[in-house]
Amino acid sequence: MITVPRPGRPRDEGNERADGAGPAAPTRRRSRVRAFGLRTRLLAAFLLVAAVSAGTTSALTYREARNALLKTAQDTAVSTFRDQVERTGWRLPVEEEGIEEILRDLARTGNPRPWVVFAEYGSIRASSGENPVSSVITPELRRAATADRYGSFERVVKDGVPYLTIGMPTVFKTGPDSTLPTGLVLYAVMRMTDEQINVDALLVAARNGALPGLAVALVPALLAARSVLRPVRELRRAARSMGSGRLDTRIPVRGRDELADLADTFNESAGQLERSVGELRDAEARARRFASDVSHELRTPLAGMLAVTEVLDEDADRLDPDTAQAVRLVSAETGKLAVLVEDLMEISRFDARAAELNADEIDVAEAIRKTLQVRHWAGDDRIRTELPPDIRARLDPRRFDVVIANLVGNALRHGGAPVTVLLRTEASSSGTLVLVVEVADRGPGIPAAALPHIFDRFYKADAARTRSPGSGLGLAITLENVNLHDGTIRAGNLPGGGAVLTVEIPLRAEEAVR
Repeated sequence: MITVPRPGRPRDEGNERADGAGPAAPTRRRSRVRAFGLRTRLLAAFLLVAAVSAGTTSALTYREARNALLKTAQDTAVSTFRDQVERTGWRLPVEEEGIEEILRDLARTGNPRPWVVFAEYGSIRASSGENPVSSVITPELRRAATADRYGSFERVVKDGVPYLTIGMPTVFKTGPDSTLPTGLVLYAVMRMTDEQINVDALLVAARNGALPGLAVALVPALLAARSVLRPVRELRRAARSMGSGRLDTRIPVRGRDELADLADTFNESAGQLERSVGELRDAEARARRFASDVSHELRTPLAGMLAVTEVLDEDADRLDPDTAQAVRLVSAETGKLAVLVEDLMEISRFDARAAELNADEIDVAEAIRKTLQVRHWAGDDRIRTELPPDIRARLDPRRFDVVIANLVGNALRHGGAPVTVLLRTEASSSGTLVLVVEVADRGPGIPAAALPHIFDRFYKADAARTRSPGSGLGLAITLENVNLHDGTIRAGNLPGGGAVLTVEIPLRAEEAVR
């Protein structure tokens, strides 16, 4: 009698192997990374954590259930096959006649699925099926079954169909604990399609269970994103409100987390900024009041001094030369002081937002000629004009007179003759019609370092010319008057030499005819 020793328990030596090519490597795609908001990033992070958690849980559950399902099937098949082989009596040497019937009897006892049983003994090959040799049985299984008296098994995938292959050697029992191999090895091949269907069902169940979990996780993700973004939105609104000038803006502090600390820090910074800006505004207001008060208080004594210097000027010719020179110096300096006081008062009105624009429709060329006549520049050979007739615009005559007088006077003092006053109209970049006045001279031009500061108060391009006739406020006042007209003014140099100052004011006349 040939018997098969029964081990304490079957050993799981199987490993899955698929014949044929493996799955193709996934292709790598380049995707454009687009910037997205904090809300989207929070939702993505929350869903990513939920997806990883759900995927990990589903994968572990699937793996354990799959292994348990396959192990149950293979343990049942191995134990049953071993028992059936042990109960079968064999006579040696094995003859080819009659062995197929024995193999068919073994195949009919297959559990949990029908088997196809193969036998290999020397050169003899037989089976319970149509083919005496199986293409599913691998050389590795043959070596393992021959080397291990307890047999071996292997899970194999052939042409997409999973199989369980079991190799069991037969032995002589020479003693209670000793055996001797006979050289006959039996193999059982069992399809595992039902197990594969159950495994696929487990995979679908795991996937279908993870997707609703992600949908449910979206709700706490939205709530978490809202709790984080609400303070951020409040901070944005508060910063925008402060940027518009409302320095008393504060953020409500909720909770004791990091966002609450941020809100508290913002409120402290806003309070310090409000106090600092308030102090600066108070200091600026005091400075403006001081300049205005000083200028106003100086007007009355200056008026008296101007009257006295005019009388002294008339009698200067009858005085001795030294006294006459001193009188003329006092008169000139008093005149400069009077101009400075008037300019300071004008600047203080601009700073206090008290300057008003009294616009009226005027003939621009006529207004420029009147400015030149009043200052006795009309017949001056140093001044040339190009003033087309019938250009009308809505301007404040007094302030426009100051603009032209300051530009021409500045060109005469610091430039070179001839000074050209050019008037025209043209379309701006926005398509609106603007009035353009250019005052150019033939002097040395404006130094490049002085161009950005030419309209600053008390700025003089030549530091050595501190005693020049101007107060340093003329172009600053000109800029303020142009701004009142919603216009612009710019300074530059001509290619052939000389400075040019260009004023552009929107043409608001009812009808402009060139």
